Amino acid sequence: MINKISQNSKNQDIEFSRDESLTSPVGPLLIASCQSGSKLAKRVVELLKNENIAQVYGEHLIFLEDIDFQFSDGETCVRLEEDVNGRDVFLFQGLKDPTSDRNVDENYLAFLIAIRAFREWGAKRITGVLPYLAYTRQDKPTAGKREPVTAELMANLSVEAGLNRLIVWAPHDRRVQGYYGKTPVDAIDPLPFFLNIFHRFKGADDCIGIAPDAGAADLMIAFCRNLELRCAITSKHRPKPEHADVTDIIGNFDGMKRALILDDMINTGGTVEAAIKKVCHNTEVNEIWLGVSHFLGSPQAVEKLKDLHHNFGLKEIYVTDSVPATSAFSKLNFAKISSIDKSLMEVIKNIHLNKHMNKILRKPN
Repeated sequence: MINKISQNSKNQDIEFSRDESLTSPVGPLLIASCQSGSKLAKRVVELLKNENIAQVYGEHLIFLEDIDFQFSDGETCVRLEEDVNGRDVFLFQGLKDPTSDRNVDENYLAFLIAIRAFREWGAKRITGVLPYLAYTRQDKPTAGKREPVTAELMANLSVEAGLNRLIVWAPHDRRVQGYYGKTPVDAIDPLPFFLNIFHRFKGADDCIGIAPDAGAADLMIAFCRNLELRCAITSKHRPKPEHADVTDIIGNFDGMKRALILDDMINTGGTVEAAIKKVCHNTEVNEIWLGVSHFLGSPQAVEKLKDLHHNFGLKEIYVTDSVPATSAFSKLNFAKISSIDKSLMEVIKNIHLNKHMNKILRKPN
């Protein structure tokens, strides 16, 4: 049962059944969300309502929604409508939100200010929940360019603000975890998600898995090993930022008519567009399925996907709700959006109850 808090109609007080074996050692649970993280946070809270998490010290789980706002001069502020002292806080934010006019930097700043607010007002532990971790592609300078390692800077800012732990979904590069130093980073692997979606292709003798670039190779190798499929990889280079050229495809395509392509993210869609067109032009593959961990929602990508669907054999694209989907993308009849709410709920529950994470975070062999 959810009872509205009189001070703020968006804040919700959620009561769970009592089970002393499920009592957290780190204080009562509090879920909070900045504006761009509220949609996914609500889904997780609904799942948590059905979990047997005990009340701690007689207090109920609190959900603080949309805790950030802007003053008329453009400054961001965070206001906490409930006492958070001693709480185990899980703070949701969508750093990329194409459904709003808030950009990545504005959302990141709101996240940092929210961390500081919980720290200054006595939260016992603050765990950030960032389904899409922005800036991970800036984990090293471009060769020959004078660029900073911005991924490390954002990690430093988060830790300095007061972050104690971080949960992310399918980061662009797991090496980014090292930038957080002693702060634990729980990176949820997308492999089980893709294996579940594409299980129907297991052992198909006319189907091949294709990594669209070297960065996706490890995921694709594990994916194909589990589904007993052949594996291929494209050779890609970028002549300039956000432009991709695929020069070759490495793999045995004899007898292959169908292909599965996995990528960690689509921004403008240049990589998957180049890969799919190369596959269609150079092989006998005529049906393609695409799986993507993060779809960033650019209009250019939507138009490219439409073209690939109508002219280059793209049957379906599967994405997650790690980034809120735009109406233009949601209306595509070949686009399938799956929620990562259950994965996030399980991680949050186990962290809060101090249970082991092996079963949740361990990827299939």
